[in-house]
Amino acid sequence: MRGSAANQVGAICFRANPDGILEVLLITTRETHRWTIPKGWPIHGLQPHEVAQREAWEEAGVKGKAKKKPYVYYTYLKRAKNNRSIQCVVEVHLLRVKKVRFTFPECRERVLAWLPPTEASSRVPERELKSLISGLAAKFSSGETGK
Repeated sequence: MRGSAANQVGAICFRANPDGILEVLLITTRETHRWTIPKGWPIHGLQPHEVAQREAWEEAGVKGKAKKKPYVYYTYLKRAKNNRSIQCVVEVHLLRVKKVRFTFPECRERVLAWLPPTEASSRVPERELKSLISGLAAKFSSGETGK
């Protein structure tokens, strides 16, 4: 990873609330408690969209089907434990949530929030991710949420 970017895979998890309004799922990071999306390192033997699904389950307790084709890529600086930063490129897949569980592998380590895209984007510190999330409102403005 030295001198180049590390690759990660993430999921923008979304659903329509009972009123049909688009909501995006944000989670807090375990160490710095910043708002973000479920993401992690590639897993040998799994396709990126499958990694996105696994991360969404492990970090947020949501089940759904991630799109095979990446929605977008973004970059950010990951803070390592040794006070160093790692440049990461995240391949993001859209994941329409079908089930939400309250007990999941990292349920005691994270806080979750379902928010409209504009509010969700205001909580995310990474500039590129902020823009991606706010852009979802326009993508689904017709009320279509990938059904």
